[in-house]
Amino acid sequence: MRFQTSAHVGVNVPVETLRRDFDALVLAGGACWPRDLTIPGRELAGIHFAMEYLTLQNKRCEGDQIPAERFISAAGKRVVIIGGGDTGADCLGTVHRQGAASVHQFELLPRPPDQRAADNPWPLWPNIFRVSGAHEEGGDRVYAVSTQRFLGDGRVKALEAVKVDMVREGGRLDFKPIPGSEFTLEVDLVLLAMGFLGPERPGMLTDLGVKLTERGTVWRDAGWMTSVPGVFACGDMQRGQSLIVWAIAEGRSAARGVDQYLMGRSDLPAPLA
Repeated sequence: MRFQTSAHVGVNVPVETLRRDFDALVLAGGACWPRDLTIPGRELAGIHFAMEYLTLQNKRCEGDQIPAERFISAAGKRVVIIGGGDTGADCLGTVHRQGAASVHQFELLPRPPDQRAADNPWPLWPNIFRVSGAHEEGGDRVYAVSTQRFLGDGRVKALEAVKVDMVREGGRLDFKPIPGSEFTLEVDLVLLAMGFLGPERPGMLTDLGVKLTERGTVWRDAGWMTSVPGVFACGDMQRGQSLIVWAIAEGRSAARGVDQYLMGRSDLPAPLA
């Protein structure tokens, strides 16, 4: 096995080179295309995707030298995290450790119930209120709120938001602003943690020409091969953002698919069909 660092496939490593030099490729690049919030003021400085923020802190923790002008710090700042999932919780814990002056975490959905609702029976995943270690450390969790606009002069200084009601219309969820619930919150740093739309498409995937699913993930057949012969996919890249246990199982299953493709048969175990 050989690791080649600083290799950005589709940027400084042409896809054509990999296709020429290798008999099989496995796409396991994750699903890191973040959902954006395209509202007025989005272009202001001080508004970042969660992965921009978290990656820099992780690199500094590993001893990498990150110039001060590139580093994103919450120290002494009023912070708003938009998104209430696992990535938002990661941001919350990091914000606390950097010494933020205050932190609010916005969630579009209403607060989950303490017990299972009637429409959430076992064995479905229990959609109930949870408190992670990061939440135990502090911060205000704000539910059923939609950010409408960022305000500032070159740099974000405040945001305008409104409380919303979640309603079902024609079988689809919608969020209706509640009249009179508008509010403004002063903020110095905004972290967007609203989930991911699948793998990044420009570059490697576009150059390979692989087929995508309706969800924006990489399509694969029962043998874990994409629409391009000899190119396989596993993990979040074909499943969408999920857990590491799925990625491990899929990686082993894809390895069997590659072995069968190259050798005509395989004795490798495949945890997943």
